[in-house]
Amino acid sequence: MRRSRAGTVTINAVGVVLICVFAFPVYWMVSTAFKPTIDILGYEPNLWPSALTMEHFHTAVTRPLFFDYVRNSLLVATSTVLLSAAVALLAALAVARMQWRGRRGFLTLVLIVQTAPFEALMIPMFIIYRDLGLLDRLPALVLTYFIFTLPFTVWTLRSFVAAIPADLEEAAMVDGCSRVGAYVRVVLPLLWPGLIATGIFAFITAWNEFLFALVIMQTEDRQTLPLWLSSFRTAFGTDWGGTMAASTLFTLPVLVFFLAVQHKLVSGLGAGAVKG
Repeated sequence: MRRSRAGTVTINAVGVVLICVFAFPVYWMVSTAFKPTIDILGYEPNLWPSALTMEHFHTAVTRPLFFDYVRNSLLVATSTVLLSAAVALLAALAVARMQWRGRRGFLTLVLIVQTAPFEALMIPMFIIYRDLGLLDRLPALVLTYFIFTLPFTVWTLRSFVAAIPADLEEAAMVDGCSRVGAYVRVVLPLLWPGLIATGIFAFITAWNEFLFALVIMQTEDRQTLPLWLSSFRTAFGTDWGGTMAASTLFTLPVLVFFLAVQHKLVSGLGAGAVKG
């Protein structure tokens, strides 16, 4: 009993230390956002602000085109989530329920695509978008993130569909439902954990991505929030207070959303990794 209790205490202590290590950068970002400029530029670091100020948040929000950046990010992230979910639902049904030639090869290809470095695709995609006249257009950014998130979404939802007994669909079809109706009325309600898990993944990917947005989007009023964060660094130096305030504002919506649905995310990812 003593050994077991000592082991529990040790594990809890290590867990607390790890939490502090991972949480400290977030705390430093938020606390710096509220610090006066004199505290930020001082030689001695202050763990707690000597005074609280909202000046940096005001500077971040009142920068030119701030609301255009917010609108673009929300539009791109939401469109990516909806498009990925719509296509992945149909693909997951075809892979999990239907037998067709090349099915195993398709699943293997999905896994291979997930291992490909996205940076290696930057130049080919840039050339394709340039030839199609899609550079500096939000649909090109949505299409890029859709391509990145679709393999994970299909693989995860395929595991969920495979875990649902086919007898439920057959029973619904006996009662008069069509194949599509059985899928919508029986299978789709059971896929909500998987949809939430993949939706969060797609949203975070589209919300945080910087490199492709920097290459594809060239006009300032069509850029997204990650590019807005980089605007606080100029040739005259970096506005650290504004940068930390902007980073806090940028992180807050995703953090709140993630905390609200984290139990669904954990159960969805766990089921998608074990089932099927």
